[in-house]
Amino acid sequence: MDKGAIRRRLALGTALLAASGLIALAAPGTAQAAGGCAGRRAATLTFSTGSVQIYRARGYVCAVTRPEHPGRRITMSVSVQARGNRPVTDRGRYVRQAGPVTVHAGHRCVRVGGSVGRGSVRSGWILC
Repeated sequence: MDKGAIRRRLALGTALLAASGLIALAAPGTAQAAGGCAGRRAATLTFSTGSVQIYRARGYVCAVTRPEHPGRRITMSVSVQARGNRPVTDRGRYVRQAGPVTVHAGHRCVRVGGSVGRGSVRSGWILC
């Protein structure tokens, strides 16, 4: 096989791989949310200074905390814990959101929390 044939086969293989990746991204039921979490919105926890939005897809749970009035840098956090595991947390000074934070929950319950400034919210065990 000459070098031209090898290059053509590599180009074809690369094109097929790229096309399959695009098809996988466009698969129904795993829409990408504006905040970076994949899946469908499962719940929203609101509190005085913001909200925590929770998404679920294929055994994974993802959460982001958004302030009620974005635009200025403020301390925010988001935390997700699958039952039996340690919580995964994102904490810092952000303008638009804290997170996304994703954990593999399978069929286990999760506990979610978030804060913006002095306001905060914590759920019990949800999405069981």
